[in-house]
Amino acid sequence: MNQPDERQVRQDVTEVLYRYATGIDRRDWALFESCFTDACEADYGTIGRWHSAEEITGWMRQAHEHCGHTLHRITNPTVRVHPEGVTARCYVDAVVMGAGNRSGTRAVGFYDDALVATGDGWRIARRRFTMAVLQLLPESELIQLDPQVGSRQEEIR
Repeated sequence: MNQPDERQVRQDVTEVLYRYATGIDRRDWALFESCFTDACEADYGTIGRWHSAEEITGWMRQAHEHCGHTLHRITNPTVRVHPEGVTARCYVDAVVMGAGNRSGTRAVGFYDDALVATGDGWRIARRRFTMAVLQLLPESELIQLDPQVGSRQEEIR
């Protein structure tokens, strides 16, 4: 059996990590769910624990559906290839604004993931989120922006 090219595996896994953030921020729940195996285990500490792609997707949908802007930035992905699969760590800096975009939260931390190859590409089988910072973004500290700027969800083509 041919071993996969490690560079390609790293790139493919990194794309899964970015797809996760894009799925939340665009409220594209099919894209979000495609990041996980059906029987994934996700441990987000005090936020919650889920035991399937359907469970974590349902919770994320409920938590984000009525939010204003959300910006989940994934950085510093480190991917390690092992005979039994892949592990990855990446940092997340997430700004989640409430409806109206006047206040919200900023959570900073990292994800530790175990991914497996499936017929549809790499998927997260296990994830642990470790939060390092949780910051409230109160109204009084935000500058009012033009409400038309950033209100569009569609991509530029």
